[in-house]
Amino acid sequence: MINQKYKDRLSNKNVIRKLASYAHQRGQEIGYENVFDYSLGNPSVATPKAYDEAVIRMYETMDSMTLHGYSPTLGNTHAREVIADSLKRRFGLPYEAKHIFPTSGAAGAIAHAVRAVTKPGDMVLTFAPFFPEYTPYINDTGATLEVVPPDIPDFQINFTELDRMMNDNVQAVLINSPNNPSGAIYTEETLTKLADYLNQKQQEYGHDIFLISDEPYREIVFDGKKCPYPSAFYDNTLSCYSFSKSMSLPGERIGYIAVNPKATDADILVDIFGQISRGIGHNCPSSTAQLGVAAVIDMTSDLSVYETNMNLLYDALTDIGFEVVRPQGTFYIFPKALEDDAVAFSEKALKYDLILVPADNFGAPGYFRMAYCIDTEKVKRSIPVLKKFAHEVYGK
Repeated sequence: MINQKYKDRLSNKNVIRKLASYAHQRGQEIGYENVFDYSLGNPSVATPKAYDEAVIRMYETMDSMTLHGYSPTLGNTHAREVIADSLKRRFGLPYEAKHIFPTSGAAGAIAHAVRAVTKPGDMVLTFAPFFPEYTPYINDTGATLEVVPPDIPDFQINFTELDRMMNDNVQAVLINSPNNPSGAIYTEETLTKLADYLNQKQQEYGHDIFLISDEPYREIVFDGKKCPYPSAFYDNTLSCYSFSKSMSLPGERIGYIAVNPKATDADILVDIFGQISRGIGHNCPSSTAQLGVAAVIDMTSDLSVYETNMNLLYDALTDIGFEVVRPQGTFYIFPKALEDDAVAFSEKALKYDLILVPADNFGAPGYFRMAYCIDTEKVKRSIPVLKKFAHEVYGK
């Protein structure tokens, strides 16, 4: 018999994917250049040329069996060494290869991290607004995800609500900074306060509480700033990274978990991830992708276009009259809708071929997300349409 849980999900698909599918269909009707699709966070800038050149060089010079054979269960040793060295240089923590576990993107990293530090029946807390796919990521492990209400308007951590929801059954806290969907970055003050709070609760409850830090947007930061590194604040941190955004490699599905060297069982957690892989059929990301990112480890795509797009949209939205916090990173902006019902707001926007994602599933009803990883020219053309929509429907 087919598993009913997954049958039920067919009628409750990801709203982002549903809108992206609609945008594609609408584009076939009127030309995709006429659809202002802000639905899907798909990187829109070129992969670094050096990455492509490194992969071509590998294919031309490396022995075929070495390149395409099985990599070790715990990942390519050279790639793990390079990643550890890069993190050590950048963030000052004594990472070694034994602390690095290559994964199929940040999603694969979270899948392993949660299974390593929870068991069925345990609780994981995350903070709204949050990426909706965290719900199946966590709940399918047998643990339960609970969402701490948002801290509005700055989208830091709502510590009052965190303390209300914290209990002895919480084994992990999942954070995302820079944040999808708000674009907010957790400050050093926020991370210090969170670390102090979790250390206090570890002592009170007599067990570890791991911080699982989802960091695929770590390099997309604006105004010349840097994103504070959560592992530098809290020992029991598992850093989950993806090269999908920083190098525009989402289709390669390449990321890693970096275990804080001071974490409980830091020297065996990567071996535990290898055992988890046996049960979920992960068994290493592509050898080519592992070696490719290792060859250009500290490079990124030209990410400046995202800041350009953000400034254009932020200025336009505030000029129209939207309430919106200026993003500090990512390629998302998170305005408040012009009516309480963001779903109805987004449906009305479709008549103007504006594809906007309502944020009810992100834990922030009344808001909507715009993924501005699109051509700047298209962002500019969308602004008069946004103004027309806000004026004709809401009198703005």
